[in-house]
Amino acid sequence: MTTAVFPSPVIATAGSTDPSAPLVVLLHGRGADESTILGLVDHLPVGPGYAAVRAPIAEGGGFAWFANRGIGRPVAESLRATMDWFRAWLDDVASAGRPVVLIGFSGGAAFAGGLLLDDPARYAGAAILYGTLPFEAGVPVTPGRLVRVPVFVAQGTHDTVIPRELLDATYSYLLNESGAPTIARRDPVGHGIGRDALASLGGWLAERLGFALSRPLAEPGPEAWDLLPGGVLPERRGARPLITDHVPQSQLSDTAPVGVQERLFARVSALPGVTTGQSAISVPGARGFFLAGVDGPLDALLVPFAGEFAHLHPGEDGSLHLALPPALVEDAVTKGWAVAHPLAGVRLTPGMVLVYGPRDDAELGVVAAIAATSHAWATGPRPLS
Repeated sequence: MTTAVFPSPVIATAGSTDPSAPLVVLLHGRGADESTILGLVDHLPVGPGYAAVRAPIAEGGGFAWFANRGIGRPVAESLRATMDWFRAWLDDVASAGRPVVLIGFSGGAAFAGGLLLDDPARYAGAAILYGTLPFEAGVPVTPGRLVRVPVFVAQGTHDTVIPRELLDATYSYLLNESGAPTIARRDPVGHGIGRDALASLGGWLAERLGFALSRPLAEPGPEAWDLLPGGVLPERRGARPLITDHVPQSQLSDTAPVGVQERLFARVSALPGVTTGQSAISVPGARGFFLAGVDGPLDALLVPFAGEFAHLHPGEDGSLHLALPPALVEDAVTKGWAVAHPLAGVRLTPGMVLVYGPRDDAELGVVAAIAATSHAWATGPRPLS
């Protein structure tokens, strides 16, 4: 680690002093300091400990590793060194089992994003506020990188500080390729946290931490596609369809023909023990697939009390929501078949994904096998605790 070039961290704290309580780390932007961003705590839930970290670079007054265009692309060497400095502090104050959520504003958002992309498993979530991920800074920005790590992103449509193309790239990556369950907002504000976004952030944080404390360990489940030829999920051809950036989540483009949807419904309905009806969680007209009396993993069900393991959206959409185990979520997202549900791991099972509707009979076979894999996981025995 290259921590010697930086001074010891200066931290402003609030909230719980219990070392086992969740820790929320606040990272400020240019022209602010740790005391300023700590003011966010008044709008965030009671219970966690809060720590605002002073940026180690005095010039610019914030986490300012932007080499060009004012606030633009980070310098990889500076980011790497500063992440190492931060992790030395974090690992000293927060044991590996303590939930840690990052909240970064402006330049602090780039730093929070760098930390998250560098080591996703270390964090219970992150909020990227009015800033950009550190693209081209040496951290992985690859499909499936943030699977099962909930993210909150807020942007201003009138923001003239962060280049629009970087805001757009951040928004698109988080909602699509990253695999992160992402709550996203774009409000008619500039480069500042809007009141509605702040209220939404507080609600998201409370729900995410409540979920993380109640279900800290993911149920692993199968790691191979046993119901696909050769046990391998193929790459989906073409670009990803457009999806909504809000709940209810739905597919907006490149949708499945109605006839193919009906054949998919018939195949999933025919799986052992399945009954169908209006989904207990989705929009009117969504057809749910239910299992009665199963004792499978809790994470394998979208609606445990109803036994709903999947549902098919109405004809104008044609996508599926279902639950997959961690390894298969990553594979399905990476290979272009699925995207995370915004509330996965926040209010709903961590493995909940939207599977794009099949466009032809070849894709029908793949999507039906994905649904059958979800069914097999839900009907399997619950792991011993």
